[in-house]
Amino acid sequence: MTPVYLDCNATTPLEPEVLEETVRFFTEEYGNEGSRTHSFGARAKQSVQTARDQVASLVSAKRDEVIFTSGATESNNLALCGLKQYGLKEGKTHLVTTAIEHKAVLEPLQSLEKEGFEVEYVSPNSSGQVEPEAIANALRPETLLVSAMQVNNETGIRQPITEIAELLKGHPAFFHTDAAQGFGKEIETLRSPRIDLISISGHKIFAPKGIGALVMRRRGYKRPPLEPLMVGGGQERGLRPGTLPVGLIAALGKASEIAVRDHDTRLARCREIRKEALTAFSELDCKFSGDQNQSMDHVLNLSFGGIDSEALMVALKDLIAISNGSACTSSSYTPSHVLEAMGMTEEEANCCVRLSWSHLTPDVNWMAVRDRIKKLM
Repeated sequence: MTPVYLDCNATTPLEPEVLEETVRFFTEEYGNEGSRTHSFGARAKQSVQTARDQVASLVSAKRDEVIFTSGATESNNLALCGLKQYGLKEGKTHLVTTAIEHKAVLEPLQSLEKEGFEVEYVSPNSSGQVEPEAIANALRPETLLVSAMQVNNETGIRQPITEIAELLKGHPAFFHTDAAQGFGKEIETLRSPRIDLISISGHKIFAPKGIGALVMRRRGYKRPPLEPLMVGGGQERGLRPGTLPVGLIAALGKASEIAVRDHDTRLARCREIRKEALTAFSELDCKFSGDQNQSMDHVLNLSFGGIDSEALMVALKDLIAISNGSACTSSSYTPSHVLEAMGMTEEEANCCVRLSWSHLTPDVNWMAVRDRIKKLM
């Protein structure tokens, strides 16, 4: 029996239209975007430009403000570490972030701490959200950057990005958001012109792994003063050298376009699945992580009557495929830093599991899931 995949926050399946686009570029339109002497290269270049437009359109940015990367982790590193030299030169060495960021943000910031930067970590409240005023109160004249994720990857709780952007209007600090979990799913938030840097990952929005983007908006006529982390080729405005993976870029562009086109129907399907799950779980002793009014409709993070998450996942593995934390740290079996920052004890955090689905998720036998959990209680 094949379990139903409920780990879409870790990675999504490929949208059929995106798969078709990807295959076409790997089998027919395989030209190098940098080749200027023949039609294969010209078509590849045009496809990359089309993808830039598609990604930019989703966040109301401009084509030349989109830099393609290998994913949100690289985008986060470029956005954060790319500001290092500017910060040191200008004497702006104070950074503000949240205690619930993905490791792809926390670890680059830790590397900057070793270079003389001071990082202030703002904790969330018990609802799983950071408070905008706490971010504002952390600001100093020498604050270089504020980094706050759009949606938490473990809990699915939306962060008040719009409110933080509004509070930053009177301060020169750059505002970066890791939008891996929200890009293409919660659209209007990322269209705020006060968000300077947006990190995107293709495999969270039904495109392949290995492609992402960093949106770097101008303020007036000035781009964020990023410096490259690698050199050798000059592609992507000198910020990200290397031959562009045209097929992956086209796939990300197509996925971005479809995310806008199908937003309402996708949301309706995710809400339907959520309703079915909550109906089944209503008979169980379950505790939700964070304010469910602020949760994305395709995510549930919860615990069942003190059952250890590892035992629960093993018991359900033939019915549903779920997780108990971030995919990049799931092999370490350490308590979630996100849940602990929300005030949970280690024991409480170790009982939590994450279920995340999508519009492509087939029907789940929620009653069977419920009955299996009951046997463990």
